[in-house]
Amino acid sequence: MGIGKSKIDPCPLSLSWNKSHSVDRSPKYESKSTKSKAISLSVQAEQSSSTEEPAGQKGPEEAEEMPEDEEVFFKFVILHAENDISEALRVQDLLQDGFGIKPGIIFAEMPCGRQHLQNLDDAVNGSAWTILLLTENFLRDTWCRFQFYSSLMNSVNRQHKYNSVIPMRPLNNPLPRERTPFALRTINALEEGSRGFHIQVERIFQESVYKTQQSLWRETRNVMETKCTTHDWLL
Repeated sequence: MGIGKSKIDPCPLSLSWNKSHSVDRSPKYESKSTKSKAISLSVQAEQSSSTEEPAGQKGPEEAEEMPEDEEVFFKFVILHAENDISEALRVQDLLQDGFGIKPGIIFAEMPCGRQHLQNLDDAVNGSAWTILLLTENFLRDTWCRFQFYSSLMNSVNRQHKYNSVIPMRPLNNPLPRERTPFALRTINALEEGSRGFHIQVERIFQESVYKTQQSLWRETRNVMETKCTTHDWLL
């Protein structure tokens, strides 16, 4: 299954329009002819402004409709402890803005109101790489332990997911190697604090691998949609 676009409560942008109030410098007493001319000119100006539109802008009927959100196959998903949301967001921005690896998502951005297992399945299978954010908080969370075991099993059972699980030790509060579970120590981890970090990133997140997994994901999704359509038709 794919993952719908979602974000963590983005702050709304508020635009304040500064209106300048002009001072009325006209004389208090005017002749009737002058007043009638002023009224006539003001009416013409209002009619002109209501019919003309600024250049480069479209009217309401011509405005293009925004496309509806579609399922997206992400390049990476970051699995993290509940207390590491801010660190996961920082790493997400680092990979997307610093290395151009986008789109990416963190587990906390998955849709609310659904079962955790469903979100985990969608996150892992709806992205090319699964990043495990190894911090001191990671092993304290039972759910995180389940996440990395499930991710490893998924990469073993599905051939196209081989080498798709990437442990990562971030700069802030990293989990020491000696305390890392043995199953994860067998995998080369991304070390943000190492000199060769940027080389590691370039070697792992290759566009050709992403395209291959994206094609397989689309094929799987199409098969599932065909089965659902056939089932509905039979009913």
